[in-house]
Amino acid sequence: MEKPSEMILVVDDDPGFRRLLETILVREGYRVETATSVREAQQAGAARSFSLVISDLKLPDGDGLEVLRWWKENAPETPVIMITAFGTVSSAVEAMKLGAADYIGKPLSSPDELRLLVKRILEQRRLQAEVELLRDETNQRFSCDSLLASDPKMLQVLDMVRRVAPTSATVLLIGESGTGKELVARCVHNNSQRADRVFVPVNCAALSPTLIESELFGHEKGAFTGAVARHLGRFERARGGTLFLDEIAELDANLQAKLLRVLQEKKFERVGGTQQITADVRIIAATNRDLKKAVAEGRFREDLYYRINAFPIEIPPLRERPADIPELARFFLEKTARSLGKPTPELSPEAENLLLAYGWPGNVRELQNVIERATILCDRRVLVSDLPLDVGRAELPQTIKAIERKAIEEALRANGGNRAKAAAQLGISLRTLQYRLKEYRLASTRS
Repeated sequence: MEKPSEMILVVDDDPGFRRLLETILVREGYRVETATSVREAQQAGAARSFSLVISDLKLPDGDGLEVLRWWKENAPETPVIMITAFGTVSSAVEAMKLGAADYIGKPLSSPDELRLLVKRILEQRRLQAEVELLRDETNQRFSCDSLLASDPKMLQVLDMVRRVAPTSATVLLIGESGTGKELVARCVHNNSQRADRVFVPVNCAALSPTLIESELFGHEKGAFTGAVARHLGRFERARGGTLFLDEIAELDANLQAKLLRVLQEKKFERVGGTQQITADVRIIAATNRDLKKAVAEGRFREDLYYRINAFPIEIPPLRERPADIPELARFFLEKTARSLGKPTPELSPEAENLLLAYGWPGNVRELQNVIERATILCDRRVLVSDLPLDVGRAELPQTIKAIERKAIEEALRANGGNRAKAAAQLGISLRTLQYRLKEYRLASTRS
């Protein structure tokens, strides 16, 4: 049986514009219900659920923001698109702050403007529903308290972790520095059959070539100058548990060969020893390099690559999972404030916008450092001035600015380029309008 199409509520007291929206949406296969006032919209919302609400800002019995607030309180999963007209830029900005999904101008520039916007918003809604379902399934089957994830890309990583953790497969974690590869590795271990045994990490890049062999496999007394006693390596210390080999691409050719042998034969000897020791460990490797390229260039053994690449998991950089940024920021705020013995400060909307706009080359590790610094500097609220200069220079998201720019362009066009009349129509001073014209690099021929 064919699934019913999405039901959309259109709220507008202008019969011509209301019928136009209804006609466009019905032709796209949507089911449409209409309302002409705040009261009718609320009655419709109480009677049935909608996939999307499109509401004018100006209604006969109140403000379209009342429609938005009602849906946010009673059906927060339903996105609301606001219809804006000349002179309503301040209300449009307020609507975006209150959680409107987007806005659309009145009159429409073209039917495609509505079609594309509705399609995008509904696709986002469907994706969010899938994310919530995936999160629920993930939380029911395994726990990973050390990893915070709200973004779809990171939730997919957690789903892969959930699937591979109970197996004995070797896992390769791929991602930029600071993305949390060790946290993911610990998550695999904590949900594995070896969870009650030890997790042993080793950073292959932090040890010199002369020390790393001893660190991995151990050594016997007298094996080399300074070896005054037997030393157990990480493979022995991780017996029965998990060995995490971070930055595995940094191993030299000699160590790569020895590691391959251990993975194939499940046995090794200590440096300077002859006794065969069983390697009863699960291997999780990680790298921030392109191992395929390293293999092609002869810097990494192809046979070792295929051995550790049994189950690759790519961890996206923070800039590609923006939904995680606010949650991580608040987590680090609470954690740092607790360590400082002070109340947890609030993250201001302006500061949050800058965090979302910044590119985070240092990923989660950089975000943690930024928030720790801000927690120390701020009083009760993290402001833009509490953020480092690099973050503060990030370009703000353009949604609200786009609303304002479009309203100014339309006001100037409607008034033949007359700035004074345009400012009056927009409800702002001429000086403010002139400042905005300069900021947005807009030009008009008349003042």
